[in-house]
Order: sequence, then structure tokens, then C-alpha cells
Amino acid sequence: MATDQGTTPETADDPLPLGLTVAAAGVAAAVLLPLVWLFRTALGVGTTEAVALLARPTTLEVFVNSALLVAGVTGASILLGVPLAYLTVRTDLPFARFWTVVVSLPLVIPSYIGAFAFVSAFGPRGAFQRLLAPLGVESLPEIYGFHGAVLVLTLYTYPYVYITTRAALKSLDTTLIDAARTLRHDRREAFRHVTLPHIRPAVAAGALLVALYTLSDFGTPAIMQFDAFTRVIYVEFNAFGRDTATLLSLQLVGLTVFILALESKVSGDERTAAGGRSSDVVPLGRWKLPALCLCAGVAGLALVVPLGILLTWLGDTSGIGQGLAFRAEYALNSVGVSAAAALVATLAGLPVAYLAAKRDSIVGTLAERATYVGYAVPGVVLGLALVFLGTTVATPIYQTTFLLVFAYVVRFLPQAVGSLRASFLRVDPALPEAARTLGRTPVGAFRSVTLPLVAPGLLGGAALVFLTTMKELPATLLLRPSGFKTLVVHIWTAYASGYFGQAAVPALILLGVSGLSMLVILSQEGYDVR
Repeated sequence: MATDQGTTPETADDPLPLGLTVAAAGVAAAVLLPLVWLFRTALGVGTTEAVALLARPTTLEVFVNSALLVAGVTGASILLGVPLAYLTVRTDLPFARFWTVVVSLPLVIPSYIGAFAFVSAFGPRGAFQRLLAPLGVESLPEIYGFHGAVLVLTLYTYPYVYITTRAALKSLDTTLIDAARTLRHDRREAFRHVTLPHIRPAVAAGALLVALYTLSDFGTPAIMQFDAFTRVIYVEFNAFGRDTATLLSLQLVGLTVFILALESKVSGDERTAAGGRSSDVVPLGRWKLPALCLCAGVAGLALVVPLGILLTWLGDTSGIGQGLAFRAEYALNSVGVSAAAALVATLAGLPVAYLAAKRDSIVGTLAERATYVGYAVPGVVLGLALVFLGTTVATPIYQTTFLLVFAYVVRFLPQAVGSLRASFLRVDPALPEAARTLGRTPVGAFRSVTLPLVAPGLLGGAALVFLTTMKELPATLLLRPSGFKTLVVHIWTAYASGYFGQAAVPALILLGVSGLSMLVILSQEGYDVR
């Protein structure tokens, strides 16, 4: 029986396995539960009170602040990520392989650690102000507020635009550019008429990832003292403003859905122009030094500044007597819950990804889309929803690591599903079908043939879930059991207490683990730095 290369081990005419269907539906229902509970909680707020809360000037201010923050960071990330991608792919930039890796590395650093370091470096009485004091410089420009938040978030989110744009440039058939040059177009016109239309969908996709990250980020606005949605929701919740926090959460979800709708529209416009390649490389000429300065400047701000600040903090022992001394158990706690989340997310993602890879599986498609709801919902909103759920219905698991791991799985399950689904689509259906003809059961064929083939995707997805879980801040702060401290909790406690030195060790450990996880991800995905 003939099969398509794009289908899974079973043909399109095979009935869906009942067990997998039930499992996928169960995973989808579990992922949607926190959001459903959030809407139910919002319905408990009286109409008059809800209108009064939403009509407050401060509510409008938070909405405008968040919108401006998203627009500012997204625009700045495009202006930074696209030129860097072009420089490392299409020009004779010296040491291009080195810069390709270096300008991707800011993804390893959580934005709140970057914000933490920038406040210490450029804030009042910060490290740079102290260095410049002998020269008569008494103060530096204000780092707090909108501009500081845009700067920090841009430095740690532009790689989303850089990586997607770079991939598009690598797939571009450069003979089309050669053809444009033969028609007497200069390089600028060739870029506008050939290169730009090809990379526009990739740039838009990366920009939308930046927008989603910016909208959901909690640590940077909080550290920069900028009233975005996430910061105000967290403050209102801790101040027992449950109704306000709930309604603001719904507004934030609405903005997120709007951004996702744009993402869905853009993804349908993608085009490819892969094919022949030419050896044409754009000579930088007199722009070579400015290009190197751009790469070095970005690397210096995004990597050298935070690492330098963290290393200087290592010698700061202030606060040891305040109960803020770092303990190895914090790292073990982080690794433990992150590993548990990665394992559960991978297991839960298997049935969803398997069914989603079947072109005729409506259940699989719906289940896959349902999993993305958790990823779209910011961590502070998800944490708030699970707090409501845990204090009213799931009281036996409230204030336990079970609820914390569940939050991580809901939040990052799409990372495992996406990696697994791509792996299932690459499996030649003839291979497990051949095992079936040799007497293997469907489960046996899956275990002996399909599973080994999708193992790289499984490992890559698990590593990605592990990495993002290690860095997750708001859900951890809201849902961790009393007395349970992780690396991010200790970092946040040190910041809130003003003992910056106590954040150095956990921050460096977090960066080290994140770097190792990134290496695993890149090795599984075959990231090309040429």
C-alpha cells in the first residue's frame, strides 16, 4: 500500500489509535484548565466593579505602557537583528563564524539577569559611575523606566530576529541576486527587490516572537520599575487586589491572542527561494571596521557587561548574615523540577505530536493548537490562574512541587510538541510499515523503529523545556512551596533585599546550565555557523 513521505508510520486511512486519542485529548484538557479557571474567576467580578476597574486611568496607562514597550523592543530588535544576520551571511565580515555564535549567545542569558546587571552597572552609584567619578562624571543617564526596559529586552530578544533572518538568508538562491545585478541593479536595489521579499516573512516571525516575549516578561519591567502588565499584575496580587489582577490578566491574554493572530497570518505568507548558490559575497570595504564595531558593541553590552558584573559580585560577601547565603540545594532544586518538567512535557507531548503529524487527524490538530495556549499565556497569568485553582479546587497539591511542575509543563509543552512533531514528519512511513509486515505489533514497530528515529527531536525538545524552565521566574515565584528555593528565587530574593553580591553564584550557575542546554539543542538541530 502506497504512502506519502509526509505522513506518519500509519497511513491516512488507518483509524486513530484509541489510547493515543484519549491521551492527546486529556493533555489538551489539562493545558486549557488554568485559562478556563481564570475566565471563571473573572466572571465572579461584578459588572459595575469590572467596568470601574478597567476604566481607571492607571489601567489605561498600563495598557499603553505595555503596547509601547512591545513596539519599542520589536522595532529595535529588527533594526539590530537583520543587519547582524546580513553581515554574518552575505558579507566578507572577518571571523564570521565567531560572530555568528557570539551574537546568538544572549539567548542564554535571562533578561532579568541582564536587567539586574545593567542596574548595577549603570544605575545610581553603579560600577560605571564609580569608574568615571575621578573624571568628574557625577551621574549617568537614568537607566530605570521605559528606555532602560527597551534597551535590556532588546539586547536579550534580538537573537530571535537574528536567527530566523539568518536562516532565510542561508536558504536564499543567490543566483537571483546575480540576475538582478545583470539587469543593472546596484546592491541596494537588489537587496530591496530580491533579498527583502524573501526574508520578510522570517523577519516578521522573529519579530512576533520578540513581541510575545516582551509582553510576557516579568523580571525586566519589575527591575526597571516600569509599569507594564506583568509587573502590575504581580503587585496587585501580592497586595490582595485579586479582582484587578484577574481583569488585567485577561487584558494581557487578549493582547497575546492578537499577536498570535498576526503570527498565524504571517506564517501563511512564507515563501522560499532555495536553489542554486553563487559565491557572491558582498565586500564591506570601508564599512568593515564599523561592522566589526557593531558586532563587538552588541556582544560587549549583552555578554561582557553582565558577566563582568557577576564576576565582580563574587567577592562581595555582604548579606551572608542576613540568611541570603547561597546553598547547593537551590541548584539541585532547580535541576530537579526542570528535569521533571522536561520529562513530563516530553511524555505528554508524544501522543499530541504523533497525532498532529497525521494529516487527517482533527483530534491531533486541535490538541496541538490547545497546547500552544499555555505558551501564549504569560507566566505571571498562568501562575495567578493556578493559584486560584489550587486554593479552591486542587487544595491537596497547592503549595507542592506537583503544581509547580504542572505549571512548567503547561507553559512549555509546545516546545516539546513542536520538536517531536517535526521529527515524526521526517520518519519514512515505509520503515515502521515494513516492521508491521514482519509481524511486529503497532506498539512494537513504534518502539523499535519510530522511537529511535525521533530520539534526536525528543532529546532536543526535552533540553529546550529544561532550559526555559530553569529560567522561568514569575510562575516559580507564585507557585513554589514555602521554603522551596531555586536559583531564580534566590536571585530574585537577593535583588529584592538589595544584596546583589548574593546573586552572583546562582546567576553564574544558571548561565552555565543554560549554555550546556543550548549546546545540546544546537547539536540536535544541526545549527550551521558557516
